[in-house]
Amino acid sequence: MTQDLQELRRKIFDELSGIVDPEINTSITDLELVDNVDIEGPNVKVDLHLTSPFCPAVFGFKIAQDVHDHLLKIDGVDDVKVSVSNHFMAEQINNQVNNSPNPKKPKTA
Repeated sequence: MTQDLQELRRKIFDELSGIVDPEINTSITDLELVDNVDIEGPNVKVDLHLTSPFCPAVFGFKIAQDVHDHLLKIDGVDDVKVSVSNHFMAEQINNQVNNSPNPKKPKTA
C-alpha cells in the first residue's frame, strides 16, 4: 500500500469515527458497523450494517447520508458509494444516499 493510499485511508477512518449513531450517540466505528472500505483511486465504497435489521429507518438514512457527505469532504475523494446491508430498508437507503447530490460532480441533464 502506497503512503498516499495509507494517508487517505487514515483520513477516511478519522471521518468515519466522527459519525455517530443518533439513537445511542456512539461512533459507528466504536459500534463496529463498518464492514469494509474499498478505495479505488478517488472512488470510495463503504459497506456497513446497522445496529439491528429493524433499526428505525430514519437513523439508518442519517448514518448512511453522513458517511456519504463526510467522506466527500476529504481531498482526494471524488465519489462515495454506501452499501447498507442487513436492514429491512437497505435498498431504499442505498438508492437515496447513492443518488444524492455530489458537490464534486457536475449535474447531468
